[in-house]
Amino acid sequence: MTEKPTRFRRKPGRSARTGILRPWLLLATGTLVGGLLGGAYGTLKAPTYTATSYVVAVPTENSDPTSALGFAQAYGRAATQLAVLGDAQSSAGVPVRTLRRNVRTATSPDAPMIAVSATSTRPGLASGMANAVTRALTRHANKTKDSTHVELVQFSPAVRPTEPTSASRLVTGLVGTSAGGLLGGLALLVRPRRTESDDTARPASVPGPATAADMSGQL
Repeated sequence: MTEKPTRFRRKPGRSARTGILRPWLLLATGTLVGGLLGGAYGTLKAPTYTATSYVVAVPTENSDPTSALGFAQAYGRAATQLAVLGDAQSSAGVPVRTLRRNVRTATSPDAPMIAVSATSTRPGLASGMANAVTRALTRHANKTKDSTHVELVQFSPAVRPTEPTSASRLVTGLVGTSAGGLLGGLALLVRPRRTESDDTARPASVPGPATAADMSGQL
């Protein structure tokens, strides 16, 4: 009889288990590091405060509301120009470059209202910058109200903010965790693939002994 060759299969050992756990370890490490960095950023970064003042474009006797709406859009863009900020820097107590970096305006397509917002790490400075830019914009706009037939009126001054508008430590930690997990997942996708090692290769089959009939034929 011819004996069939016996094939031996090696059971997965420690190296195989390590290869399976390594991708998950990379993903967990990226998530943990991202969360720690995000939490540290939220802790070390100084909180910022935002104060907002509002002005309204009002038509005079010889104008109509539609023109006031159009001039409100124009004045909203002019509020952050050098002429207005240069006039506001003395009352705000900061240079023009600080106002240009920290002051933003917003207008509405439905109402002739302009919102002037200022951001700073000090609540009092934020409200002071917003009010200074609003006063300067109002002065510049009302100098030409006889020709434009539109004047600016203060609707609501900026008040000192009591709560920061910057992201808290919890939010930055969650953002860092998500970013770290995403980077870890991308690293798993671009990492080089492992090739089959010699340990998992099939062993060569060993031929069995010749039968008695084959031996007699050779004799």
